[in-house]
Amino acid sequence: MSCIREELEELERITLSPYAALSAESSGRDTYEDPDDIRPCYERDRDRIIHCKAFRRLKHKTQVFIAPEGDHYRTRLTHTLEVSQIARTFGKALRLNEDLIEAIALGHDLGHTPFGHSGERILNELCHNGFSHVEQSVRVVEVLEKGGKGLNLTKEVRDGILNHRTSGHPHTLEGQAVRFADKIAYINHDTDDSIRAGLMKEEEIPREITDVLGHSVKERLNTLIHDVIYSSKDKTELSMSPTTEKAMQALRMWMFNHVYMGGEAKKEEVKVHRMIRLLFKYYMDNPESMTKEYMVMLENALSGISKDDPDKENKILLAHERSVCDYIAGMTDDYCIYKFKEYFVPIGWQKF
Repeated sequence: MSCIREELEELERITLSPYAALSAESSGRDTYEDPDDIRPCYERDRDRIIHCKAFRRLKHKTQVFIAPEGDHYRTRLTHTLEVSQIARTFGKALRLNEDLIEAIALGHDLGHTPFGHSGERILNELCHNGFSHVEQSVRVVEVLEKGGKGLNLTKEVRDGILNHRTSGHPHTLEGQAVRFADKIAYINHDTDDSIRAGLMKEEEIPREITDVLGHSVKERLNTLIHDVIYSSKDKTELSMSPTTEKAMQALRMWMFNHVYMGGEAKKEEVKVHRMIRLLFKYYMDNPESMTKEYMVMLENALSGISKDDPDKENKILLAHERSVCDYIAGMTDDYCIYKFKEYFVPIGWQKF
């Protein structure tokens, strides 16, 4: 009986671009596994990400607006799905590997903290080794999922996750597709959410931007997606035309100045920073209050530190910080608030 996976891999060879990453030519996983009889390796990775706990938690994590009132604002999960949709549009038009694109897209923000970049900034301040959601996303799939075993994803998927932000340099065109899609998605859906929230009006966006990209979210998405596809067709790298890229960067900077850093929606950040700072100190002082799986990972990390190591105390401190960062970063917005209330907000006395 023929192997369906091998048939699908052969179909990739026949139909995909010569620049696409073929499943059969993957660099593989850190720990060898026998191939699946039905799914090529990148499809298998995609499925592992969708079924992991960190992916499910994205639905209760902030994208831009902290605890928004309303059902139509984006969360980290809906952002992830929009990135996947845009990136797969690139993949289909350029004949790239859509399974690899989808796996990278669905996994690219797994390491995001509660309360979006606000949470990321404060954890970066608190940890001696710093904190980056990009590196944390890789750590989630390599270490934290499945009780410390990780998901054992292929190297191409992990490379795409690690290099998805603007400064990244993915080694595959599929990773580049996600990198462009991430920027396009968040700039446009954050604009849409900001208009819906009454924080800005379409007419306030400078004309030198809208004259190039369009005068609505729909027009701008259409312009940017078309530009990437036609600028990248039959090329070894994905790109955007200079005029369009300049306009997109101008819109990004305008959003930073008017919404991300200075808008009404960011006033709650001070409270977020104070809350996470207090939780961080609490868990550093009381690591046993973390859930069992994080305690086990901390104990394993501590057991690897030699008693005779002259840098033992510093390594113990860093291991504790790493564990506390992992625990807090994995929280949803609601769970973070819940734990804060549990530890720091008194409840009324009652007789039991």
